[in-house]
Amino acid sequence: MAALGVAAIIALAGPASANMPGLPSGLPELPSLGEAMQRDVHSGLALSGYDPVAYRLGKQAVAGLPDYELVHEGAVWRFVSAANREAFRDAPDIYAPAFAGFDAAAVAQGRAVETDPRHFAIVGSRLFLFRTPESRRSFIADAQLRKTAETRWQELSESFGR
Repeated sequence: MAALGVAAIIALAGPASANMPGLPSGLPELPSLGEAMQRDVHSGLALSGYDPVAYRLGKQAVAGLPDYELVHEGAVWRFVSAANREAFRDAPDIYAPAFAGFDAAAVAQGRAVETDPRHFAIVGSRLFLFRTPESRRSFIADAQLRKTAETRWQELSESFGR
């Protein structure tokens, strides 16, 4: 999984901070894989600290603040306001990115690649993240690529648990 770089898949069993120094203590047990979120192994932040709710409300990537953090499924999420934090707490499936935050175009190729949270698209009702503007453009333009990503994500996410 060299493509992951400093990101970690939250898919292992046990306490989230057990073998990862520098993470906040008391993180909850890790979830079953499903749509688990990647996070930075040094900070524990999901989306590099960007607010997942802001993508939908303001149609832009906005860095969250340490004052408005929430630990959800083993990752630390940041928000720009208490209202955004509460919206996420009430409906994380609506606001969390598809494919655990990995580059959606790379997922279609069967690869888990870290993203730059500034490159995103909301397609239908789902938030997708990308590493580059080019991968974003190709994903948006190609309906077949989006379908392939859905299929490949099932295969890819199953491989994380092994």
